[in-house]
Formats: sequence, C-alpha cells, structure tokens
Amino acid sequence: MVSGKKKEMVTAMLPAHILLYFFCLTTCVRRTTGQARKDERIYPENFTRILDRLLDGYDNRLRPGFGGPVTEVKTDIYVTSFGPVSDVEMEYTMDVFFRQTWVDRRLMYEGPIEILRLNNLMVNKVWTPDTFFRNGKRSVAHNMTAPNKLFRIMKNGTILYTMRLTISAECPMKLVDFPMDGHACPLKFGSYAYPKTEMIYTWTKGPEHSVEVPPESSSLVQYDLIGQTVSSETIKSITGEYVVMTVYFHLKRKMGYFMIQTYIPCIMTVILSQVSFWINKESVPARTVFGITTVLTMTTLSISARHSLPKVSYATAMDWFIAVCFAFVFSALIEFAAVNYFTNAELERTKKKPAKCPPGPQTTPVKVKDVEEVLQQNQDTNGNLRKRMNYISQQECGGHQRAPSAATISGLGRARLLRPDVNGSSSTLSRSSPKSESLISVASSSTQLVKNTPQAGASTPDVAAAATPCKQNTASSSLQHLLGPKLERIQLMGNKAELKQTPCSQPTTAGMGGTSKIDKYARIFFPVSFGAFNMVYWVVYLSKDTMVAKGG
Repeated sequence: MVSGKKKEMVTAMLPAHILLYFFCLTTCVRRTTGQARKDERIYPENFTRILDRLLDGYDNRLRPGFGGPVTEVKTDIYVTSFGPVSDVEMEYTMDVFFRQTWVDRRLMYEGPIEILRLNNLMVNKVWTPDTFFRNGKRSVAHNMTAPNKLFRIMKNGTILYTMRLTISAECPMKLVDFPMDGHACPLKFGSYAYPKTEMIYTWTKGPEHSVEVPPESSSLVQYDLIGQTVSSETIKSITGEYVVMTVYFHLKRKMGYFMIQTYIPCIMTVILSQVSFWINKESVPARTVFGITTVLTMTTLSISARHSLPKVSYATAMDWFIAVCFAFVFSALIEFAAVNYFTNAELERTKKKPAKCPPGPQTTPVKVKDVEEVLQQNQDTNGNLRKRMNYISQQECGGHQRAPSAATISGLGRARLLRPDVNGSSSTLSRSSPKSESLISVASSSTQLVKNTPQAGASTPDVAAAATPCKQNTASSSLQHLLGPKLERIQLMGNKAELKQTPCSQPTTAGMGGTSKIDKYARIFFPVSFGAFNMVYWVVYLSKDTMVAKGG
C-alpha cells in the first residue's frame, strides 16, 4: 500500500519538473538574445560587417537590374533660394536640394535598424544616376565644409541620394510686352547616357507636390514668383530617346522700377514740351530752349531704358511708349518752327503793302481876286509892300540877270514847297487847312501882281521886252523874301494840323505779336491726343494676359 502511494506521487511530480525545466530554458534564451541585441547596438563593427557584405562583389559600373527591367528614378526638388533673374543674359539662378530615389536590390540587408544613414564617401562606391541639367549654364555642388550630399540605404534596397546645388539655367524670354511681361523659366533634367529603355524619371510626390518653393525662399527684386508647374517629355536624338523632366517657374515682372525711372519722366517731359505753346511766339530763345532740352531728355531716357535689356531686334512695349513720347516732343519743336516761319512770312507781306492814307484836301488855284482881298485887308501896308517889291525886284534884276529866278521859301524843307505856275498867271499851293489858305495864297499870286504893275523904266520895245522877264522872275522872289518868315510859320502850323487831322497809316509790326492760330490749335490737340494715347496704351497692356502658360 505504501509503495503504491509512492509511485503515484512520483508520477504526479514528473510533469512539474518538466515544466520547470522548460521555463528555465526559455528564460536563458531570452537573456542571451537580449544580450546579443545589446551587443549589436553598442559595437559599430556589426555595421561595418554589413556594409562590407553589401559591397562584396558589388559593381558600381552596372545599373540596378542591368539586363532586366527599367530602372525607375524618382525625383523631387526643394528650392531654398530663387533668384536673381537676368534679363540681359536671359538666365536665372537658384539654390535647391535635389533628391533622387531608386531601388538597388544588390544593397538589401538584414540588420537591427531600418535605415543606414551614410555620408558622401559611400556615394562613390555604389551606382548613382547620371542626371544632368539640359538647360543649365553653370551648376555648382557645394563642398564647404564637406561635400553637401546625403546618402541613405534602407533594408529593402531603396536608395535616397540628395545634393545641394546652385544652378544657373537658361530662361528664354519674349520681351514684346516688356515691362508688363511674364515668363516661364524652365529647369530641364534627365539622364545623360541611359535612354528610356533602361532608365526613366518620375516625380516622387506626384506632379503637384514634387517641387516645393517656400515663400521666404524667393529673393527676387523685379519679379514675383507666382507658381510652378511640372511636365515630362521624350527627346529623340541619334543615340536614342531620353526622358526629360521639366519644371516651369512662372514669373511676373514688377512695374514699380520702370514707372519711376522711365514712364513718369517721359510723361513729364512731354508735358513740359507742351508748355511752350503758352509762351509768346516772340520769345524765340525761351521756346527754342524748351524744344531742344526736351528732345535731348527723351534721347537720354531712351538710351538708359535700353541698358537693362538685351539687344533684341523687335520693339518692346516700352520702346513704343518712348517712341511716341519722342514724337510728341519733336512735334512740339517742329510746331514752333512752323509758327516762326509763318509769322515772318506774314511780316514780310505786311511790309510790302503800300501806306494807306485817307484822301486829303484838294488844292485849288489861288486867283488874283483872293490876293486882292487879302491885300485889301491890310490897307495900311499895301502901298509900302508894293514899293518894296518894286525896289527889290529892280535891284535883283540889275545885279543877278544870269541867276535863275525861281526860289523857295527859306526853311521850307520840312514843309511843302511853293510851286508857282508855269504860265505865271496863277499858281496853286498845297494847303493844309482852310485857316491858312488865304495867307498862303499871297505867295502864289505874286507873279500876277507883278504883271499888273506898270513898268515906266522901259524906253524902247527891245529893252522893255528884255526887262519884262526879269521883273516877272524877280517879283516872285522878292515877295517870297518879304513874306518868307511869316509863310513858314503858317505852313508849319498847317502841317501840324494836317498830321492831327489826317494821320497816314504806315505798315507796322504792332499787330504781329500775341498768340498764333497754330499755337491755339496745338494747346488743344497735343494734350488731348497724348491723353488718348495713354488711355489706349495702358488699357491694352494692363488687360492683356502676358503670362507664358507652359507645363501641365
């Protein structure tokens, strides 16, 4: 009975010992595994062995999947700095992080970590894509303080390769709408040696998010970066067909600089040239200075505006504006030349016209009766006057028979001359006023008085015939000698009265001053036409979509 009970007890205790044994064994295995993992984290030799195994028999001259499927390279771009953009060179510069991802199954590994983060030294030991920028002029890979390259290997053989680059790329520009223009500057890249049958490019995050340009990364002065688009295309050449990836950066030019430096000065210069229309046409120096100065100013503005542009063979929007402004300024100068020419021509025509005098009082012959009436008014001196006239005439006839008998009143050069009649019967005298008519007629009737006076000194007919002309010639001069001072004063008074009563209108330049009709028309036509031009110009170009739409 006792032995049977012991057997049952031993049989019950056997499963308990087995369970305890397995528990101890499991604990030991776990501790050993944990210690091994701890040893792997601590010792880098384990990673060295992994890398050595990966590179053992690796040929970096062959692309992944050589002789098999096409190698797919996924790319994306992060722009750290965009600009500047050169219009003269038609290029732009930017700083980017250029990322490429591909799968190389030869680099698959088993290890405690998911990603091997390596430096640039590993890049030269494995295969990398031969990507180049097709429209790049200068590309720089930064090496300070060390080559700026990132290289990572994942367990499944995926490779991430990132470089920091500064790229100067070509940007074709169509400057017809300058400075209201927009441009799409491309960045094209692809494989240099592998055609699309061996390697293709795709976007890592899709077409919309594979190119990132943060707002703070744009350092543009003359442009606004309004967005970017991406596309891909296939280019054929004699060596095969290649896949080309393209990024278009859309730029819109800012107009502030050109408004301040070109447009406003041009407008002010045109307005200044039109101020000359309000200056008197007689002020030739002032208007000439206005015209020449404004023309030279427009020439300077045109040259300075061209300095910031390439030497294109077509006219830009700014060129058209400057050309029209120059035409307005030059027309203002030509307008003054026309005004001056027509003014001088009108002045010459006026000088050639005869003087316009109103009809004066007509001269009437003075007869003997008028003289008799005058002499009768002076009865006290008539006898003496006749005697003195006879005495003087005898002396002059005897002493000056060879001298001509015609004489003029002394000092009458400033007035009209007394013209005796040829027949001697009567004479006419130009009279300036009726008031002096009776007194002046005395001189004109002197010859008639002498004829009526009897001459007793002639004894024979021959002598009388010879003496008569002498007396007749000297009678007039003697009378003029006696009445000369009085007649001179009378005629001077008459001339003054005539000048007051009947002024003669000579051609003068007093009416040539003032404003020309051409100036009056120019004051309206020039400002209105210039304002209409500005309205059409700005409406057309500001409402026009000048952006170059490219990409997809």
